[in-house]
Amino acid sequence: MKRILILISLSTVLFYGCNSEKHEKEAKVKFLVTSPMQMDTMVYKDYVCQIHAINHIELRSQEKGYLQNVYVDEGQFVKKGQLMFQIMPVIYQAEMEKAKANVSFAEIEYQNTKSLADSNIVSNKELALAKATLDKEKAELALAQAHLLFTEIRAPFDGIMDHFYERLGSLVDEGALLTTLSDNSKMWVYFNVPEAEYLDYTTLAKKEGKQKVQLRMANNEIFQHEGTVETIEGEFNNETGNIAFRATFSNPEKLLRHGETGTILMPAYLKDAILIPQKSTFDILDKKFVYVVDGKGVLTAKQITVGVEMPHLYIVTSGLSPNDKILLEGLGKVKNNEKIESEFVSFEKALADLNNLHAE
Repeated sequence: MKRILILISLSTVLFYGCNSEKHEKEAKVKFLVTSPMQMDTMVYKDYVCQIHAINHIELRSQEKGYLQNVYVDEGQFVKKGQLMFQIMPVIYQAEMEKAKANVSFAEIEYQNTKSLADSNIVSNKELALAKATLDKEKAELALAQAHLLFTEIRAPFDGIMDHFYERLGSLVDEGALLTTLSDNSKMWVYFNVPEAEYLDYTTLAKKEGKQKVQLRMANNEIFQHEGTVETIEGEFNNETGNIAFRATFSNPEKLLRHGETGTILMPAYLKDAILIPQKSTFDILDKKFVYVVDGKGVLTAKQITVGVEMPHLYIVTSGLSPNDKILLEGLGKVKNNEKIESEFVSFEKALADLNNLHAE
């Protein structure tokens, strides 16, 4: 019986000893706190954009007839002047030959009339009539030659072919759409900017000239060439309050194609911006909060407004000052109005730790 009591006593001592030790360790836990950083910062504002070829046209038939030859393929790069399609030219060749014969006949008539007029056998009016007939037949020949020329559809500039709308052997009408052609050597990228940001842009452009921008493609990769904002439309859209910008990008590798979408990244310069680590915030519904630590170590949840999101950082537009101290990590282990022991970490060190963590 004594042995049982002794064992119980020892167990009790060990239990209370362990708990006491555990509470001591918990009491010694120090939470890291830091202060927001205030500094001039450059951020990128993003805008959804539409990508267009600098020259994108429809190629249509100028004559009616059967599509006799197709010399190119969909998606092919063609050079200026390259023959692409041919409408069956037989009828137009016949019309041209007929026009040539009429010109020859009118030429002979004119020369005969001229000889007679030189000998005063016919009047000058008859000579003028013969000359007019000759000119008319020459005009008809030129027209027939134009119709024959129009049976050949050639590339008006270097570009990339699109989908074919008519196939070999099809009977096409005058004006029928055959395909489209895109000059992708340069791309025009259109995006809409709110009024306030437009005003900021124009102020900056007056000082520094045309703005350089970047393009984030649909796969989230940054296009390797920078673009330049070159034009702004003349009017705001009354429904959206936006105005359209156009940036031009060189496209020597022909990576960008007409009709793509992406995101324009335009640099914006913020003076005395307040930055905090993203991990120092928590959400309640659709609002963001941080824990502010007062001089006695008491936590107070404080709502903030985030203006811009950066990698690992937020730019705060309201709710904090550079002199505040905020809980850096361990937000899930504490609650509002709780008193903690803390250790201050500079913002620079906190940011370096964040970058090292994500680099790993």
